[in-house]
Amino acid sequence: MTSTTETPTVEQLESLVGRQFPGGTYAVDPWRVWLTNDVIGAPQRTDGIAHPMFCYYAAMAGLGISIDEMFTLCYASADDGPMFGECDIQQLRPLEIGATYTVRGEITGAVRKQGERTGTFDIVAFQLEVVAPDGEVSSVVSNSFIFPRRS
Repeated sequence: MTSTTETPTVEQLESLVGRQFPGGTYAVDPWRVWLTNDVIGAPQRTDGIAHPMFCYYAAMAGLGISIDEMFTLCYASADDGPMFGECDIQQLRPLEIGATYTVRGEITGAVRKQGERTGTFDIVAFQLEVVAPDGEVSSVVSNSFIFPRRS
């Protein structure tokens, strides 16, 4: 596989830290909750609370840019073979069915590493907060992507 983008300098990579995403909103629609519960075999709840997986769905859907745009921001493209790194989901309170949440976030880390077998790669970490209509943070989602850097 050949790289489709230029490898960024360490300075360019590190300059990503603190970069905020445009953000957006995510509505926890009842039909989405029903379908998700049906697909994953979770019970259909009657208490108005969405499955915890909606913390992740809301965060990623409300990022404000596409995954392809995220890759471009990180000096890469899907053709370069980026991989999903780590994910940590902290649910501080349940998401409510029918509510619309605001999402905000930023890049929290960007490091270059060298692997004996994999060669040079970058890890870009970001954190997204899912904020309830009352202004309280409902969940925090931290992710990273791994970007192989081939010369």
